[in-house]
Amino acid sequence: MELPQRELAVLEAASADEPTPIAELASATGQKPETVTGAAFDLEERGLVSVTEDTVADVELTEEGKRYREVGLPEVRLYAAALDAGADEDPVSMGSVLGDADLDGPEVDIALSNYARKGYGEIEHGDLSADPDADPDVDDEAAALDAIAADDPIDDEVRETLERRDLVVVHERTVRSVTLTDDGVDALIAGVSATEAVGQLTPEMLASGEWADVEFADYNVEADAETPSSGKTHVLRATAERVKDVLVGMGFEEMEGPHADSEFWINDALFMPQDHPARTHWDQFALSEPSEVDDLPDDLLERVEDAHREGVGQDGDGYHSPWTEEMARGVDLRGHTTSLSMRYLSGEAVGDLEPPQRYFSVEKVYRNDTLDATHLLEFFQIEGWVMAENLSVRDLMGTFTEFYSQFGIEDVRFKPHYNPYTEPSFELFGTHPRTGEVIEIGNSGLFRPEVLEPLGVECDVMAWGLALERLLMLTHGFEDIRDVHGTLADIDFLRNTEVVY
Repeated sequence: MELPQRELAVLEAASADEPTPIAELASATGQKPETVTGAAFDLEERGLVSVTEDTVADVELTEEGKRYREVGLPEVRLYAAALDAGADEDPVSMGSVLGDADLDGPEVDIALSNYARKGYGEIEHGDLSADPDADPDVDDEAAALDAIAADDPIDDEVRETLERRDLVVVHERTVRSVTLTDDGVDALIAGVSATEAVGQLTPEMLASGEWADVEFADYNVEADAETPSSGKTHVLRATAERVKDVLVGMGFEEMEGPHADSEFWINDALFMPQDHPARTHWDQFALSEPSEVDDLPDDLLERVEDAHREGVGQDGDGYHSPWTEEMARGVDLRGHTTSLSMRYLSGEAVGDLEPPQRYFSVEKVYRNDTLDATHLLEFFQIEGWVMAENLSVRDLMGTFTEFYSQFGIEDVRFKPHYNPYTEPSFELFGTHPRTGEVIEIGNSGLFRPEVLEPLGVECDVMAWGLALERLLMLTHGFEDIRDVHGTLADIDFLRNTEVVY
């Protein structure tokens, strides 16, 4: 039997008794790991070796883990302080023990949450007791920190606990190993030599004319080939384009505007009080450069401030809460695309608009949310509004019924809701096709006079913000928003999902 030199080297270096990792074969043959891997797969196709894959978890201490390895876990330090205070005989005040344990702010909660869990003692009514039989020297988690530092293996359950506590990070990698098959052993016994045949035609061979004098290896036309994965439009982008087509077909025009905008357009013009909880850094992303804008229309700024302070109309009362121009000029990443609606309705974007008008956008927004199956830090919002005389809730509901029917969704539900900027207001809900769960898909309402009058709008405006990803959930049946974008995206789902128009 004749084999290419790289395959012969791997075949001779492999063992029939136990799997040999690719890295060891590369060292033994003097070849690159990627060359050895390619040769191993070629040999596997010939039936001479088998290639196995194992996932190996490399565990590394975080900075917090390194610190606790040096000074001790917070719960262990709390136990030591409790013993010094005599808590093994009678309960003592928790406050005094915490001070003696030398715990900083976050470590207090960490110590208290793990103290009883590990059996170090009890915490009740502000008093702390210590179990005299507890032995912190055999704390599995503390011992695991030392083992990781020494590159020793640790128990999987302990590793998962340390990972949840952010004391370690786990990096998974795939290790391939090669084992000789019976046919491979027989081939070596019978004798295998290196062929002089060339396996690949190169540009250098063509340029020099060497190709005419070399022997090429046989091409196996029956060998399995990789399935090609061609590029395609992302299902979320395809759905966004479909939404645009539907809304344009319903007579809407598209809006555009900045992702980073002033607080004035994002919130103040929308009659959101400046002390509203949603306007803190807990919900918004503020920019330090630029930190504020200079080009706000002075007359509109004055009218919006007056609406916040005094209200609108004879019965208007305003918010009687702090309002400063400095905050209005601050720059944030927009938390909703209603900032675009404010720019267009005020005439700032395209000049004064006369009713009737219909506008929409399908753009990205940014919120400081907790990541979970239905929330991301950035997502797409379907913004829309209609300006016309004598609009009612029936017009609003009818618009949604028509819009969602274009996607095969016929069971949209409405629930009264409160917004600072619309009255009446409604949340929209749809039924998940796989779980049957009723999920929120949007928010809507008719803009209040406190929004419209400062903008110079003298007729009704109904508006909404719908979640593009939630619409995708209803049309495609997935349950986790991270399946379609982000680091946890389901590549097979994205690659194989059919986009239906």
